[in-house]
Amino acid sequence: MVLDCLSDPIRLAIVYQLAQQEGVSSELCCGDFNGLAGKSNLAYHFAKLRECGLMQTRVAGTNRFMRLRREDLDARFPGLLDAVIKSAAKDAERLQLLPEGEVVAAD
Repeated sequence: MVLDCLSDPIRLAIVYQLAQQEGVSSELCCGDFNGLAGKSNLAYHFAKLRECGLMQTRVAGTNRFMRLRREDLDARFPGLLDAVIKSAAKDAERLQLLPEGEVVAAD
């Protein structure tokens, strides 16, 4: 179920962004992901990530803060999250090097 959840590019981008915050604050607010999709679409993806155990949500007033459940995932699937994040980082780096508007065919 975890790999199926990560097969979606938006959910993978959410996990990647959360992983980038682990050393800083470890949590991101819902609004930090608005560039990825619309609010209702993000709500769907957040629910999927919670259901499969990749993400935890903390409610504080009207805000929702998300973080990766790294400890639980590393205990259950050692090395999986690191491998996924490393691969996502390579993809993100490759896409940033492309000229604007250029699309690369899938390998």
